[in-house]
Amino acid sequence: MIWPILKPIYSPNSDMKLRLFITLILLSLPLVANGQAAQLSDQAEISLITILPGETPEELFGHSAVRVNDPANNIDISYNYGTFHFDDYFLLKFIYGDLEYFLSEAPFPLTVRHYRERQRPMYEQVLNLTQQQKQDLHEFLIVNIQEENRYYQYDFLYDNCSTRIQDALEDVLGDDLRFHYTEGEERTFRELIHLYADPDSFNGLGIDLLLGSTIDIRATSRQHMFLPDFLMMEFDNATVLVDGEMQPLVATTTQPLQLDDYEQNPGRPIALIFTWILFIAGAIVTFFQIRKNRYVNLWLDLPLFGTIGLIGLLIVFLWFFSLHTETVRNLNLFWAWPFHLLILPFLIKRTTKNGVMSIYFTLYAAVCLLILAGWWFWTQQLNSAIIPILLLLSLRAGCNAYSLLPKNWR
Repeated sequence: MIWPILKPIYSPNSDMKLRLFITLILLSLPLVANGQAAQLSDQAEISLITILPGETPEELFGHSAVRVNDPANNIDISYNYGTFHFDDYFLLKFIYGDLEYFLSEAPFPLTVRHYRERQRPMYEQVLNLTQQQKQDLHEFLIVNIQEENRYYQYDFLYDNCSTRIQDALEDVLGDDLRFHYTEGEERTFRELIHLYADPDSFNGLGIDLLLGSTIDIRATSRQHMFLPDFLMMEFDNATVLVDGEMQPLVATTTQPLQLDDYEQNPGRPIALIFTWILFIAGAIVTFFQIRKNRYVNLWLDLPLFGTIGLIGLLIVFLWFFSLHTETVRNLNLFWAWPFHLLILPFLIKRTTKNGVMSIYFTLYAAVCLLILAGWWFWTQQLNSAIIPILLLLSLRAGCNAYSLLPKNWR
């Protein structure tokens, strides 16, 4: 089950001491057959593990796992609902939305080592559970890690590594578990995402371009827990029925992996700076060309309209053909026209004036300006880094509209 994780460690080039260490850990684990969990001792503890966000796109939002630790039975395992098979077709599957994730297990020391290398701190909340509740939760995990049960269709907002843990506790504990949701600022899903991906960074810009207006609805307090940080916070506020009375769900909180130099950074405003530089450069080029009575610049227009056309084509695919639920009703399609890809040959040839193409560019320039005029009224929160892009698009579309206008139309 954990061979994809261990394969690099057991390669011929790996360190011999590390291979021996991992082998000893694996040999110390109890055997589990036919989905039957070992009987936990009274020393056993079950914990929520929260890993803080990292720097790469897949690490931006943090991670959650469950630890089962029973020294008397030599059990120390982390259960992870955020595992997927990274193969040659992963990127295509990701774009299409065919995200088959699964529950996996790994020795907890190996998990700590992995996140130490990734420079991501880790928190552990030991749960205040009765012996029977611990056993029931352990058996739930053992049953769900079986090959026929472990796979699920991942959904970033509604079914992920954090929501699965929340669902597992509610399934096992039932009415004995109660969440007392923190009264905080009401946020949309997009605003929650922006806490981890600065909208002015390239990560934030990419998210805002490709995710539609479906994430601009208010998230309930329960739905906040799709983020590991919020799951950890709500566990702190939750209570559980123990020995006939409601007690705090979390008994103790520790930090098994502490990094003093860790600093969570949702990103730098590079995307916003880049798009404004692009607009200023494009406006300067256009100004000097107009002074020379020239309105065409293929070096600027072809990559500009070609890129926007490709973005529009991707939005269309994600909205109408993919399995993603967060990419539908994307209002960015109003300015990211995939039709730009079809008009690129007219930009290159320009052998004759074309009234139809002139109307096309005039309409497009007007649409870009209309989007800017109604910026605060759209039902979808658009990324501010798009503003200079819309200004440049309207400027270049206007120049192309004039250059393609037949002389008798002027």
